[in-house]
Amino acid sequence: MKFGQWLGLIVLAIALYILWQIRYVVLLIFASVVLATILNRVVRGIQRLRVNRGIAIAITMTVLLALIIGFFAVIVPRIIDQLKEFVVLIPAISDRFRIWYNWLQTVVPGQFFEDINLLNNLAGQLQSLLAQILGNVLLLVNTSLTAILGFLLFFVVTIMLLADPAPYRRILILTFPAFYRRRVDQILCECEAALIGWIKGTLITMFFVALLSFVGLSVLRVPLPLVNAALAGLLEFIPNVGPTLSVFPPALLALLDAPWKAVAVIGLYVVIQQVESLILVPLIMQQEVSLLPVFTILAVVVFASFFGFLGLFLAIPLLIVTQIWLKEVLVKDVLNKWRGKVPRDRKAYLASVDDTKLES
Repeated sequence: MKFGQWLGLIVLAIALYILWQIRYVVLLIFASVVLATILNRVVRGIQRLRVNRGIAIAITMTVLLALIIGFFAVIVPRIIDQLKEFVVLIPAISDRFRIWYNWLQTVVPGQFFEDINLLNNLAGQLQSLLAQILGNVLLLVNTSLTAILGFLLFFVVTIMLLADPAPYRRILILTFPAFYRRRVDQILCECEAALIGWIKGTLITMFFVALLSFVGLSVLRVPLPLVNAALAGLLEFIPNVGPTLSVFPPALLALLDAPWKAVAVIGLYVVIQQVESLILVPLIMQQEVSLLPVFTILAVVVFASFFGFLGLFLAIPLLIVTQIWLKEVLVKDVLNKWRGKVPRDRKAYLASVDDTKLES
């Protein structure tokens, strides 16, 4: 390799190392770009009513802040109260598991429990976990301060991007060669449409899942229906993995009353997920980017492993943007136009191949 190639390789390695060190800041900026893109669509809708852009931005941010403040003022206190009740109920849940386990020992052969020893120390594990959560108060405070600073950065960058997004978009486009800039602008427009369609569908789905969960848990008289419904709605933001995790807290609480009620809760959540998959998603998310379930699960696991809690919630928008860029740049602009030497007996076949059929 020549000196220039070695120098370029070293610069690339240094750039990747710096990006890795500031990965959380980069993720926050990406989250700001996503939110600014969504809010910009709202601002442009208000501008169609012949309202000045500055006033439209002020209206949009005022409504957003009012929704956030209203959520923390009305919903969060009730959720906190019910979470306190849940903490109080943890010893009762562990006792119920111990009774249930002892009953199973009288019914199921003892060799089964010698081979599968998953429930032996469940009560002790729950209590030790609770002690760890309540004992790390200082860590919780530090984490909260970091989260507040991250939120402030996220909020400020979002406002700056929303105030005048054109220069930032222009700078990004100018980083590409001149012959490809028009194409980059088209890809950015496609990313914008896909993200807006995804967030609209996701928010509507989250609302309906939370509503159905609250009604079903209230009918079954499961404790803390609001907390469990809110948890089910929020975890809907994480497809495939989130809905599965949301069933455990209400099932544990239902087990306090009777085993059949826990089974009923599991059945309720299965029905809700079927309604979501068969009715809500086809009706609401017709314009959303099609995401294969395997890729979705892998994206959630990979981004959560590398970037933690923030990567968990940004996994799907990152997957959407990555999928669009790979499809448009790698597949359409490179692979579909790749011309190489073709054997004589395959030329007629390749000449009859329709690129649109391959893409579908």
